[in-house]
Amino acid sequence: RLRSANRENGDFESWVCRRFGRRLFEIFFKSYSEKLWGISCDELDADFAAQRIKQFSLPAAIKNAFFKNGEHRTLVDEFAYPTGGTGMIYEGMAEAVRRAGGRIFLNTPVHRVLTRHGRVNGLELGDGTVRKYDHVISTMPLTQLVTRLPDAPSLVLEAARQLTFRNTILVYLEIADSNLCPDQWIYVHSPELRTGRITNFRNWVPQLYGESRNTILALEYWCNEEDEIWHQSDAALTALASREVVATTLVKSPSLVLNGFVYRIPKCYPVYRRGYKELLRPIQEYLSGIHGLQVIGRYGSFKYNNQDHSILMGLLAAENILKNAGHDLWRVNADYDTYQEGWKITETGLTPIKSSSFTTKGRHACAASATH
Repeated sequence: RLRSANRENGDFESWVCRRFGRRLFEIFFKSYSEKLWGISCDELDADFAAQRIKQFSLPAAIKNAFFKNGEHRTLVDEFAYPTGGTGMIYEGMAEAVRRAGGRIFLNTPVHRVLTRHGRVNGLELGDGTVRKYDHVISTMPLTQLVTRLPDAPSLVLEAARQLTFRNTILVYLEIADSNLCPDQWIYVHSPELRTGRITNFRNWVPQLYGESRNTILALEYWCNEEDEIWHQSDAALTALASREVVATTLVKSPSLVLNGFVYRIPKCYPVYRRGYKELLRPIQEYLSGIHGLQVIGRYGSFKYNNQDHSILMGLLAAENILKNAGHDLWRVNADYDTYQEGWKITETGLTPIKSSSFTTKGRHACAASATH
């Protein structure tokens, strides 16, 4: 790193090489990132690093290696997780809405948001039904929202068509072994393996496995809509994951793989290709001018959010409607050094250690339980 002459050129590769040196970039960053995004690291915007690696650096890594202080958020060794799964949070939210007299329409696809004279006036559903609304908070993929708006200008439409998402395939495997590894996640850098990350649910909370002596692993595969793997059968994907998990040596024999289940998530990751912010800018300006419309979440705002970021955006959007609060939702997950570390894990749950306008509102919704 000290000899490095790399300059930051606005791309992920130069950002990492500048801070860690090219050798560590090639070992720890290159292949995983290219699996995830489907583009080379010099095509990936440095904004991805600023959000996910944050201010982590080689000196911070060396300090942690010697002193194990774990003070940097990239190196945290514990996390809060609801004992019944993350769905507990959203089921609780839904129940709160119903108690307050609200209605939730499930299995009701929305085709597009309807506008007139610069303001929202309703939704067109997938079956062509039109429903009138004064306000819409949209989590529809931003590209779909914009290209289906009735009056979007050509400049905005063209920008939206150039933004892309990556799909995720999750292959769950039930393994006849209760002691595969001590980790919750393993990031797979090996380029000869197609999977990029393996989650070991056995090491989350005991409530997830109960009396079972088996382990559930989830292998993640990322792809584009047109890629062959996206259209493979469940049986073919389960066979691929079974071969690869044995190749990692986590699982000693294919005979230990008992069952498989495949779950596909379209448009899961907004691709931070270099120049994406220039494409987003006219879209943001146009949408901000439509009264009654707010966009939130990873899909809706084209931001690489965590769940807590997206919950926070929803809470702030509600305050904008109910209290005319004037929150700028585009700023959530744009200030990379604030609010996310505002809580510590204790035996009884999450305890605040500082407060800010974003901290308290953002984390209360996630404080279902604290476990390692």
